[in-house]
Amino acid sequence: MEMNFYIFFLAALVPMIIGFVWYGPLFGKAWMNQMGFTEESLKDTNMVKTLLICYVLSLLIAFALMPMVIHQMGVYSTLAGDPGFAEQTGEAYSYFENFVATYSDRFRTFKHGAFHGILFGFFLIMPILGIIAVFEKKSFKYVAINAGYWMVTLAIMGGIICQWM
Repeated sequence: MEMNFYIFFLAALVPMIIGFVWYGPLFGKAWMNQMGFTEESLKDTNMVKTLLICYVLSLLIAFALMPMVIHQMGVYSTLAGDPGFAEQTGEAYSYFENFVATYSDRFRTFKHGAFHGILFGFFLIMPILGIIAVFEKKSFKYVAINAGYWMVTLAIMGGIICQWM
């Protein structure tokens, strides 16, 4: 199963591109209102530093999405510890080679990856943001704006990784 690891670097750009639109023209004013920000209060933000940090963290997200959107990684991780697998010998490695030859293209579409990205956003990210919001006394609107951003972002990232990884 050949993998294109450069796709991680492409997928890591997605949160910044979607964020530019989501927290800009689409929901920028509503988000700033929910956060208590004004345009004046955001003027001194070091955007180069912010974007570099966001890109590095987005790379981590891309790596975390890979085993969720590429099902073949589950078989790999199940067999990787067997004797001889790392040396590409033994029964487990032979099984994996056969498995990949037969099933490596299954569920490897943008649509399938996007589906899993949305699931990841809905069942993990949204509840985390909701819990944080409860303790920070933030509104439902705050959760909706941020969880919506992550569901869209993870859908696109998951689609990219699943289709082209």
